[in-house]
Amino acid sequence: MTAQKRTLTAWKATIAVAMSNYIEAGAIIALATSLTLWQGAFGFDDGMVGVIAALSANAFGAAIGAAIGGPLCDRLGRKFIYTYDLILFMIGALLVTFSPGLVMLLIGVVLMGIAVGAGVPASWTYIAEEAPSEQRAAHVGTAQLAWSIGPAVGFLLAVVVGPLGVMGSRLIFFHLFIIAAVTWWVRRGLPESSRWKADREAEIASGKRPSFFSGISGLLKQPKNWGALAFLLGVYGLWNTVAGQAGIFQPRVYDAAGVHDPMQQNLLQVLVWSLTALATYFGFMRYGDRVKRRWLYFGGAALGIVGWAVLIYAPPGLFSLLFFAIAWGISAGLGAQAFYGLWTAELFATRYRASAQGVLFMLARVMVGLLSLVFPVLLNSLGLPGLGVIIIGLLVAALLIGTIWAPKTEGKSLDEIEAERYGNQTPVSTELPANL
Repeated sequence: MTAQKRTLTAWKATIAVAMSNYIEAGAIIALATSLTLWQGAFGFDDGMVGVIAALSANAFGAAIGAAIGGPLCDRLGRKFIYTYDLILFMIGALLVTFSPGLVMLLIGVVLMGIAVGAGVPASWTYIAEEAPSEQRAAHVGTAQLAWSIGPAVGFLLAVVVGPLGVMGSRLIFFHLFIIAAVTWWVRRGLPESSRWKADREAEIASGKRPSFFSGISGLLKQPKNWGALAFLLGVYGLWNTVAGQAGIFQPRVYDAAGVHDPMQQNLLQVLVWSLTALATYFGFMRYGDRVKRRWLYFGGAALGIVGWAVLIYAPPGLFSLLFFAIAWGISAGLGAQAFYGLWTAELFATRYRASAQGVLFMLARVMVGLLSLVFPVLLNSLGLPGLGVIIIGLLVAALLIGTIWAPKTEGKSLDEIEAERYGNQTPVSTELPANL
């Protein structure tokens, strides 16, 4: 296979698998824009709003899926997960679309969350493993790009179907079902990760018999991994605890900041996520393989802190709202989630790379879920300035951790990084020959 054809094949696979992130973000935003409508239609209180949000793709639902999907991805292969996770997602989306009451709504939300939790770590892992070393950030950034486009489309759809009330929300969930069905069909023809296949063949040849827990046990037995897990949880877990609330409760935050019209709230979010997509493409994907990643990360993280500080503490008005939308949108495109997807693929060996993704994604979603359980109540009792202390504190901690301990992995192949980190303790013979 020529280098040009190999590159084209890699991009096709990247785009198909990256759609997990569009679907994940779309599921979160579909719920975010409809929670108040479901609450009015089915008559539950703010406490149940927090429970539904906590059990969704934004939090505990995804955590459960990641805990199962990560180890299965290392045990049975990347293709196994991204072939079957969307079937579960489609079932959940249909249940929500046609839910007659709270119980079916809750079941559908949980199933969608589990499917997202299983699929996203597998997609990040597969994309990084199949990407050319010199374009790894660009390929991983495609997942972030899809994740950004999902909310932009979701909030725009919420504006369009807003006059339909709950029926409009049902149509948004049904659109996710259609996207998932098309993505599932396209993915059927994708090959297994060549790196995972080579590593599995090496394990079998050595007489090892991997089990469901092999990835987790291998991950935790290696002391080198403990620091990487702590670092990535600090970068992504803390940032995502804030981003998770923004994803699903941002309309309520805007309401507390003085914007009460749902259409205006959704249009602000369209601006946020459109800028996130642009920053991902023109920032992270263009420069993530060229510049020192430490300072690219720092710039994005710092801009996010400034954006939230203005929204929370500046006088309410058009300036503070637009400044937040622009700053937070650009920050999210350059920030923690894109770097997390990249660094998690780079800092762990192939045999437990997806398990590491699963563990970290699970813990990050648990952190989101714990705050989601009380976020609506805290927002009502403390107000935005009081809650802002928690938000700013989490973002500052994520900035410091990511900037101080950013790994120097740019320009290196996964094999080179693996050899540097583990020496001869793991096989490093999975790089494809250049003449294939």
